[in-house]
Amino acid sequence: MSLNANAVRVALSGAAYVGPPNTTGPTDADTAWPATVTDIGWISDDGITESNTVDTTEIKGWQGGQTVRKVISSSEMTFQFTAIETSKTVLELYHKGAKVETTNGKSVLAIKAPGPDRRFFGFDVIDGNSHVRIVIPDGEVSETGDITYKGDEAIAYELTITAYPGADGIIAYKYSNDPAWDSTPAA
Repeated sequence: MSLNANAVRVALSGAAYVGPPNTTGPTDADTAWPATVTDIGWISDDGITESNTVDTTEIKGWQGGQTVRKVISSSEMTFQFTAIETSKTVLELYHKGAKVETTNGKSVLAIKAPGPDRRFFGFDVIDGNSHVRIVIPDGEVSETGDITYKGDEAIAYELTITAYPGADGIIAYKYSNDPAWDSTPAA
């Protein structure tokens, strides 16, 4: 068995981004994000969690009741992170459908009952010179966590983004400049 410790990656840093629907995102790990895309700001040290869930339905044979096949009945890709920088962008993501209005340096956030709010999302995950970029052409904040107002911790906004499939069935793109992506461990 051949092992390659140089191919072990750690997400040392990165960023989360949001843009309007129908944004054309970068198609590699190095191109700058479009001007319409906003950096969400500081993310907690928990980083970003990608989840891929697949539900299956078992088909049992009449003879003996054994499982003879599994059919995918649903699948979902989500990204969860906690924003710790308070900004107009974060507040409007957390409170779907709400808009921050500022006049003469005074702001108000009129919070509405949440409705659909699909947008473009992206993530950069960086380990030294290795860079993974995740582009979600169509996504939405599907869950939010509790906000705690407390004297010894940052006000934090837990967000879960659900990625939706396009007409071609693609829900996300991952790009990288990491040479490990183009190598196969020796047998």
